[in-house]
Amino acid sequence: MKLSEFKNHLSTITDFQITLTDGQAVPAHFHITEMGLLTKNYIDCGNTIREEQFISFQVWFAEDVDHRLAPAKVLTIINAALPLIGERDLELEVEYQMETTIGKFGLEFDNGFFILTPKETTCLAQDHCGIPADKMKVPLGAWKAKTSCCTPDSNCC
Repeated sequence: MKLSEFKNHLSTITDFQITLTDGQAVPAHFHITEMGLLTKNYIDCGNTIREEQFISFQVWFAEDVDHRLAPAKVLTIINAALPLIGERDLELEVEYQMETTIGKFGLEFDNGFFILTPKETTCLAQDHCGIPADKMKVPLGAWKAKTSCCTPDSNCC
C-alpha cells in the first residue's frame, strides 16, 4: 500500500486497528514509534546496483493499555514526517516486534482493518542464477527428500 492509499483509508475509519494475516490483532494500545523515509542501496547477485525507497513506520506497544491511536493522530504523525518523506508516494513498510525478531510487513486494508502482510525475499537476477523458474520458490523444508530408505519398515538396517 502506498502512503496516499493509507491516508485515504484512515479518512474512512473511526478506529485504527491492525491485524496479522492470521487474524491475530495487534494490541489496540500500540504506538507508532517512528516514521520516515528509508533508502536501500545494494547490488544484487547479477551485479546490478539497485536503490529502493519506501516509507517505514514502527508499531510498538507497552503496558499503557489505555493508549489508543485515532486516525487523526496517525495523520498528525504522517504530517510530522513530511519534512523527511517529502511529496513521495511510496510503498509502506511496517516494522512489528515478533517473538524474538522485528518483522517487516506490507500493509493492506480490508473491512475497516489494516492487515500486516508478509514480505518475502526473492532473487532479483533470476536470469543470472541458472535456476529454472519452477525451482525458484521452494517452501522451507520442501528441499528435503520426501521419503527415506531408513524407515522402520524399510529393512535397510
